[in-house]
Amino acid sequence: MNSGAVVTIEATQEKLTLGGSALFPVFSIVDPTVITSLPKRQLQNGVVDAFTHVMEQYLTYTHDALLQDRISESILQTLIEIGPDVVENPTDYKLASNFVWSATMALNGLIQKGVPSDWATHMIGHELTALYEIDHARTLAIIGPNLYRVMFDTKKDKLAQYGKRVWNIQGSSTEEIAEKAIEKTVEFFHKMGMKTKISENAENIEKTADFIVNRFEERGWKAMGEKQNITLEKVRAIVEMSY
Repeated sequence: MNSGAVVTIEATQEKLTLGGSALFPVFSIVDPTVITSLPKRQLQNGVVDAFTHVMEQYLTYTHDALLQDRISESILQTLIEIGPDVVENPTDYKLASNFVWSATMALNGLIQKGVPSDWATHMIGHELTALYEIDHARTLAIIGPNLYRVMFDTKKDKLAQYGKRVWNIQGSSTEEIAEKAIEKTVEFFHKMGMKTKISENAENIEKTADFIVNRFEERGWKAMGEKQNITLEKVRAIVEMSY
């Protein structure tokens, strides 16, 4: 039900995106029973990928689109509730149907309308897949929390909102709640079977940050994120924090 795709070019070790309104399907059949054919690892990936799709469109800064935030939060809460169970019981139709509908709503464009979005986690994560063939969702679990840490000053208000509404976190300050929200996110990724460091997923990673920064510079990707403030220096910090 979305209009995007990604293509990996093995010869150049690149993973690039494409998309646009012309690529939306005329209609979609979303059949929950198809997930029974997937191995456990790919079910884990599916939950984390859908979760991060929402975070890319939600975890930015506070704004006036109140309903959009509530829809995003409800998708996140649903994935947290059913994620571990659907991996173990993919033939349970209630779990499967709620999972595939959450994944569909996470990326069909609805929650992105009228709100800022980030997508830098995806752009950096794609490079890890191209370099090391790490599963897409696992690259997101590696990069996402560290991007939130490096960009903490501009994301802390939304992180705190996320922490309160999605995780029911209490705290004495915005900063405390925001930090706990990142911790809860990492705990959830671990619960979903993710290993959240590059070194746990690949070998010989010492020059990863250099490679990615050089790639982004060649492409002219020098200002990313919802505020265009994820510079190449920030990208380097995020990747190095992920080692």
